[in-house]
Amino acid sequence: MSGSEATPEGLRGTVVAVQANFYQVRLVEGTVLLCTRRSRLKKINQSVMVGDRVIVEEPDWTDGRGVVAQVLSRRTELKRPPVANADQVLLVFALAEPDLDVWQLSRFLTTAEATKLGVRLGLNKKDLISPSHQQEWRERLQGWGYDPILISVAQDREIADLWDILAGNITILAGPSGVGKSSLINRLIPAVDLRIGAVSGKLSRGRHTTRHVELFELPGGGLLADSPGFNKPNLECEPSQLAYYFPEARERLEGGQCQFSDCLHRDEPNCVVRGDWERYEHYLKFLDEAIAYQEEVARSPDEEDSMKVKMSSSGQKRYEPRLETKKYRRQSRRSRHQDLQQLYEDASIEALEDDLEDLEPI
Repeated sequence: MSGSEATPEGLRGTVVAVQANFYQVRLVEGTVLLCTRRSRLKKINQSVMVGDRVIVEEPDWTDGRGVVAQVLSRRTELKRPPVANADQVLLVFALAEPDLDVWQLSRFLTTAEATKLGVRLGLNKKDLISPSHQQEWRERLQGWGYDPILISVAQDREIADLWDILAGNITILAGPSGVGKSSLINRLIPAVDLRIGAVSGKLSRGRHTTRHVELFELPGGGLLADSPGFNKPNLECEPSQLAYYFPEARERLEGGQCQFSDCLHRDEPNCVVRGDWERYEHYLKFLDEAIAYQEEVARSPDEEDSMKVKMSSSGQKRYEPRLETKKYRRQSRRSRHQDLQQLYEDASIEALEDDLEDLEPI
């Protein structure tokens, strides 16, 4: 097609969805092809992830099909959610219904910082709290190192403020269930009709409505990845790196150094991080979790030794038990000769002992 970005190898495109062994690839001009991948990629364990920039060969324009022949180098790569070449994470929380939980928000922010991507924060349902309460939240989170964007999807207010940070980027949308993520996507991309999960009145949280990762093209440019909803992200990080996932602590470390290079910022003397900042209590709790996780990993056997790796079509590693089989080796002739000689000697000694026992004393 005339609008496609052709190369000597084929056409360039971006993987926008992965389903079983099929990949939806959006070409430069907007055409979406349903593709398989070359068997060569599977043989070399080359995964194909949502967000990958790929080369497509043999496009069949009639059936809208093609073949992924090459995966171009990735700028970034995340395991959870499995997305390649993402630029930033947009966390969405609600200011009310459900009420904003600072511990949950802090956990999400810390997990997002661990991706090493840019982190932006959107607070939905501003229409449910007073302007003074809105300002209190804004100032409090600025003290955490974030400049939140307060929006109301229901009343279509301040949505335009999001366009500037979304345009031209691959953004991962994340946050707890029931805060309005699906409604926000429907507002940003009217052509997409996502199922909206109702908030459970009993649990005051939403039901999980997103089951897989998919990239949606934004009308103003850029791609949006709606990650599967989860309520409690895991803090699987090195304890020594945790402080760098708190902007307040990171700023203190940039301004000076602790006395010890392996300082965990708890009881160590001359620590520049320990002090009077709101989320220091959060840091200590998350640090205990990170240490416990590290100890658990150290105690468990090496997964690579006891398990074999299988690559799924979405690029995720899956571990399966490695079957233990006895290896039988043919014994060498020299070893057999030595064993026979030893048996002969043992038998001779045993016979001699029997003869000695049979002798009657004189």
